[in-house]
Amino acid sequence: MTPFGEKLRKIRAARQISLKEMAAGLQISAAYLSAMEHGHRGQPSRRFVHRVCQYLNIIWDEAEELQALADLSHPRVVVDTAGLSPHATELANRLAHRIGQMDDTKVARLLSEVRG
Repeated sequence: MTPFGEKLRKIRAARQISLKEMAAGLQISAAYLSAMEHGHRGQPSRRFVHRVCQYLNIIWDEAEELQALADLSHPRVVVDTAGLSPHATELANRLAHRIGQMDDTKVARLLSEVRG
Protein backbone atom coordinates (compact mmCIF):
# COMPACT_ATOMS: atom_id res chain seq x y z
CA MET A 1 0.00 0.00 0.00
CA THR A 2 1.21 3.51 -0.75
CA PRO A 3 0.99 6.57 1.54
CA PHE A 4 -1.68 7.98 -0.79
CA GLY A 5 -3.64 4.71 -0.78
CA GLU A 6 -3.48 4.42 2.99
CA LYS A 7 -4.78 7.97 3.46
CA LEU A 8 -7.51 7.50 0.88
CA ARG A 9 -8.73 4.32 2.59
CA LYS A 10 -8.77 6.08 5.97
CA ILE A 11 -10.82 8.94 4.57
CA ARG A 12 -13.27 6.53 2.91
CA ALA A 13 -13.62 4.54 6.13
CA ALA A 14 -14.14 7.65 8.25
CA ARG A 15 -16.85 8.86 5.88
CA GLN A 16 -18.31 5.37 5.48
CA ILE A 17 -17.97 5.43 1.71
CA SER A 18 -17.65 2.04 0.06
CA LEU A 19 -15.05 1.36 -2.60
CA LYS A 20 -17.79 0.75 -5.18
CA GLU A 21 -19.62 3.95 -4.24
CA MET A 22 -16.50 6.09 -4.54
CA ALA A 23 -15.43 4.42 -7.77
CA ALA A 24 -18.84 5.13 -9.28
CA GLY A 25 -18.63 8.75 -8.14
CA LEU A 26 -15.20 9.11 -9.77
CA GLN A 27 -16.42 7.26 -12.89
CA ILE A 28 -13.72 4.61 -12.63
CA SER A 29 -13.92 0.91 -11.88
CA ALA A 30 -13.81 -0.39 -8.33
CA ALA A 31 -10.89 -2.59 -9.41
CA TYR A 32 -8.91 0.46 -10.53
CA LEU A 33 -9.60 2.33 -7.28
CA SER A 34 -8.65 -0.73 -5.25
CA ALA A 35 -5.43 -1.13 -7.24
CA MET A 36 -4.65 2.56 -6.71
CA GLU A 37 -5.18 2.22 -2.96
CA HIS A 38 -2.99 -0.88 -2.76
CA GLY A 39 -0.17 0.53 -4.87
CA HIS A 40 -0.71 -1.83 -7.80
CA ARG A 41 -1.04 1.08 -10.22
CA GLY A 42 1.40 3.85 -10.99
CA GLN A 43 1.75 7.07 -9.06
CA PRO A 44 -1.58 8.94 -8.90
CA SER A 45 -1.70 11.80 -11.38
CA ARG A 46 -2.46 15.36 -10.26
CA ARG A 47 -5.72 15.12 -12.23
CA PHE A 48 -6.74 11.98 -10.35
CA VAL A 49 -5.91 13.56 -6.97
CA HIS A 50 -7.91 16.64 -7.98
CA ARG A 51 -10.92 14.48 -8.90
CA VAL A 52 -10.66 12.66 -5.56
CA CYS A 53 -10.52 15.98 -3.70
CA GLN A 54 -13.57 17.24 -5.59
CA TYR A 55 -15.50 14.05 -4.89
CA LEU A 56 -14.63 14.13 -1.19
CA ASN A 57 -15.01 17.92 -0.96
CA ILE A 58 -11.44 18.25 0.32
CA ILE A 59 -9.88 21.70 0.16
CA TRP A 60 -6.79 23.65 1.20
CA ASP A 61 -4.40 21.96 3.61
CA GLU A 62 -6.00 18.54 3.38
CA ALA A 63 -5.90 18.66 -0.43
CA GLU A 64 -2.25 19.71 -0.34
CA GLU A 65 -1.49 16.86 2.07
CA LEU A 66 -3.19 14.35 -0.24
CA GLN A 67 -1.21 15.65 -3.23
CA ALA A 68 2.05 15.49 -1.24
CA LEU A 69 1.27 11.88 -0.34
CA ALA A 70 0.52 11.12 -3.99
CA ASP A 71 3.89 12.60 -4.92
CA LEU A 72 5.52 10.10 -2.54
CA SER A 73 3.45 7.13 -3.71
CA HIS A 74 5.14 5.74 -6.78
CA PRO A 75 5.08 1.98 -6.11
CA ARG A 76 8.18 1.27 -8.23
CA VAL A 77 10.89 3.71 -7.30
CA VAL A 78 14.05 4.13 -9.37
CA VAL A 79 17.05 5.66 -7.63
CA ASP A 80 19.68 7.19 -9.90
CA THR A 81 23.01 7.17 -8.05
CA ALA A 82 25.11 8.14 -11.07
CA GLY A 83 27.61 10.73 -9.95
CA LEU A 84 27.10 9.98 -6.26
CA SER A 85 29.55 8.30 -3.93
CA PRO A 86 30.06 4.52 -3.90
CA HIS A 87 28.46 4.54 -0.42
CA ALA A 88 25.29 6.13 -1.81
CA THR A 89 25.08 3.50 -4.53
CA GLU A 90 25.64 0.71 -2.02
CA LEU A 91 22.96 2.13 0.28
CA ALA A 92 20.42 2.34 -2.54
CA ASN A 93 21.12 -1.23 -3.64
CA ARG A 94 21.09 -2.70 -0.15
CA LEU A 95 17.83 -0.92 0.62
CA ALA A 96 16.29 -2.21 -2.61
CA HIS A 97 17.25 -5.78 -1.71
CA ARG A 98 16.27 -5.68 1.96
CA ILE A 99 13.25 -3.40 2.27
CA GLY A 100 10.82 -6.29 1.82
CA GLN A 101 12.38 -8.08 4.79
CA MET A 102 12.25 -5.10 7.17
CA ASP A 103 9.56 -4.82 9.82
CA ASP A 104 7.53 -1.63 10.26
CA THR A 105 9.61 -0.50 13.24
CA LYS A 106 12.85 -0.57 11.27
CA VAL A 107 11.23 1.09 8.25
CA ALA A 108 9.80 3.84 10.49
CA ARG A 109 13.21 4.39 12.07
CA LEU A 110 14.92 4.71 8.68
CA LEU A 111 12.15 6.95 7.38
CA SER A 112 12.54 9.21 10.40
CA GLU A 113 16.28 9.45 9.73
CA VAL A 114 15.76 10.31 6.05
CA ARG A 115 13.10 12.91 6.83
CA GLY A 116 15.60 14.66 9.10
